[in-house]
Amino acid sequence: MSLGNISHPSVKHCADKVHARYTHGRPDSELVPSRYALRVGEIDVMVVSDGVLSLPGAMLGHNVDPTVRAAWLEEMFLPPDVLEWALNAVVVRSGGRTILIDAGIGMEFPDLPRAGKLAQRLETGGIDPASVTDVVLTHMHMDHIGGLLVDGMKDRLRPDLRIHVATAEAEFWESPDFSRVSMPPGFPDALRRTGKRFLQEYHSRLRKFEDEYEVAPGVVVQRTGGHTPGHSVVRLASGGNRLTFAGDAVFQVGFEHPDWYNGFEHDPEEAARVRVRLLRELAANRESLVATHLSFPSVCHVASDGDVFRCVPGPWEY
Repeated sequence: MSLGNISHPSVKHCADKVHARYTHGRPDSELVPSRYALRVGEIDVMVVSDGVLSLPGAMLGHNVDPTVRAAWLEEMFLPPDVLEWALNAVVVRSGGRTILIDAGIGMEFPDLPRAGKLAQRLETGGIDPASVTDVVLTHMHMDHIGGLLVDGMKDRLRPDLRIHVATAEAEFWESPDFSRVSMPPGFPDALRRTGKRFLQEYHSRLRKFEDEYEVAPGVVVQRTGGHTPGHSVVRLASGGNRLTFAGDAVFQVGFEHPDWYNGFEHDPEEAARVRVRLLRELAANRESLVATHLSFPSVCHVASDGDVFRCVPGPWEY
């Protein structure tokens, strides 16, 4: 199936449809959970919700027959056309360093009114941006860097802040290739614009790595490629406990159908190979998984069922 033959509805159309379903009362955003804390050995971890993105359902698997995709969505009790994609970031404390993994979407795309909450929720959680010593970017899509571009944020950050990103990722966004994606209208231009602005504003703070770098004790970022050329995951290990923040390597349908393409993948075939390798590893070593677009707080384990996988949600700790 060609990657360019799908016509997606606009993001505003998707957001309006979701809003219409809750006209009789969606609770205020701060009356529902938006932060979730856990420990990995001696490492403190907090998953922070930046909100949700209302996007076309076809982006879950644009390389499969629409009837097959529709059947899966129905089986999962999900609407056929518009899905709410969770948007999670993580704060990690280890070895005296406070590390923000990804930074949310910011305010670049106003048609996504229920996202861009990271700064507010960090503040509510008692995390001052000035306390952040390091930022790790899994990749440079705008829903991972935009929070650093909101008005006033740069001035609140410490001058010695280190922003870790794979060299291949920074180089890709100098002249990004969108020839194999399947995104809603407006997204490619917004992604290009945001990536260019980020490189201009933060180039002096970037700390590039080739394949792997230890940011703090037990906190290692590893380049996987696939989703974008420099896409990376963050591996936490302490006291015999392990957790991987997978960024966009794993998304909702990717457990049962790891060969289905996400519309934001710049190299879909390689992204699928990365996904399968990672899920096999996580199933074998039984470590915890957190990912950007799995339903908040997304803490889970991976079980293997032959050639496919299952997401086993972790018990809620409170």
